[in-house]
Amino acid sequence: MVKNMNIFGTEEENQELEPLAERIRPTKLEEFIGQEDITGSGKLLTQTIQNDNLFSMILWGPPGTGKTTLARIIANQSDSKFHQINAVSSGIKDVRKVIQIGKNRHRRGKSTILFIDEIHRFNKAQQDALLNAVESGDIILIGATTENPSFEVISPLLSRCRVLKLEPLEMQDLDSILTRALEKDPILSQLTINFQKNAKKYLLKSVGGDARKLLNGLAAAVELGQDEEEKVLISKSVIEEALQDRNRLYDKEGDYHYDTISAFIKSIRGSDPDAALYWMCVMLEGGEDPLFIARRLIILASEDIGNANPSALMMAQDGYEAVHSIGMPEAEIILSQVTTYLASSPKSNASYEALQRAKNAVQQKGAHNVPLHLRNPTTDLMEEEGYGKNYKYPHDKPNHFVQEKYFPDNMQVKKFYHPTEIGREKNVKKRLEKYWPERYGEDD
Repeated sequence: MVKNMNIFGTEEENQELEPLAERIRPTKLEEFIGQEDITGSGKLLTQTIQNDNLFSMILWGPPGTGKTTLARIIANQSDSKFHQINAVSSGIKDVRKVIQIGKNRHRRGKSTILFIDEIHRFNKAQQDALLNAVESGDIILIGATTENPSFEVISPLLSRCRVLKLEPLEMQDLDSILTRALEKDPILSQLTINFQKNAKKYLLKSVGGDARKLLNGLAAAVELGQDEEEKVLISKSVIEEALQDRNRLYDKEGDYHYDTISAFIKSIRGSDPDAALYWMCVMLEGGEDPLFIARRLIILASEDIGNANPSALMMAQDGYEAVHSIGMPEAEIILSQVTTYLASSPKSNASYEALQRAKNAVQQKGAHNVPLHLRNPTTDLMEEEGYGKNYKYPHDKPNHFVQEKYFPDNMQVKKFYHPTEIGREKNVKKRLEKYWPERYGEDD
């Protein structure tokens, strides 16, 4: 009946057969499974579609949670022209083309939806190009992103949109999607498909709330488990093969996620570039967002390397910008360079520990008044009150330094910062010992 047909549906193997996820994609909100907080009865998105009262929005959530499907449902159930572009492969020219179409339709009282997948990949100039069209209503913008829009979408555009957050799908939602695929798909419904004990549960747990991964995995598992009589037996080992997860425990939302990033950071802190690269690859192969890794490297550069090698922070920051600009898969090369550099750098957490000591002092004793000589006399009255009086300007002195008291008058001088003898921080320590011998002359 369907023997020798590739049910995974790749274009190379069968040009006319769509992937399973496309074949069973819902076209009406009543068919959509999950995200009850926004799609349930009486909820915002439901009311919006029922009343045909569309607004620009950002759909924010992990992969496979229904962002693209919801955008298409909104367009399908409204009198709107739907245009979809991907921020990775599209630019301002593509955006302006849709905006012009939207303007022409808007004059006739018709709406146009521009769906931008991975909108966080657009740079500031590309996002700026959307502002007037969204403001005027020439287009209804629906952006989809896996990144926090507060960080990745410019404020003017964000203020013109509502952010709807989507969560990883629950087990029962995934189970319903799986059942729907087996019963409604014109190909799978023709097969006799059986799951071995616990295999179905294993599949549902292995996809991390990602419906697309579930359906792709199911399609591959059916292919692998199909025999000559067109019967399909799906076992745990078949699912592992289908998901290519035999040796991969990584789950971006689970405990192993936190354990792995911990191992990654501790390997760099321990100056082991090889172990750090291993854990980095575990994360990337598991689908971790490279920007998440890059952000953690920035924090580490300051917390664990600090003034032992001040260039580490600049390297980490530059790495983040490069990863943001380049994207995967090439971004892994940049992450490898930054990771090995930071792991090989001299280490010092002296500035981090100094911060903790200073915070404790403020939290335990509170904030003291600022001494008059450190205050800025911005008015004549302030000057008469003694603001700035007897302040010693360091740049007027030899070596641009002068002994001065910068602590509050009623507070004992504290030593928060204990520089090490490691890397460039050794020079910092010598300088402080020279300038503040009473405080820094003793051994740390």
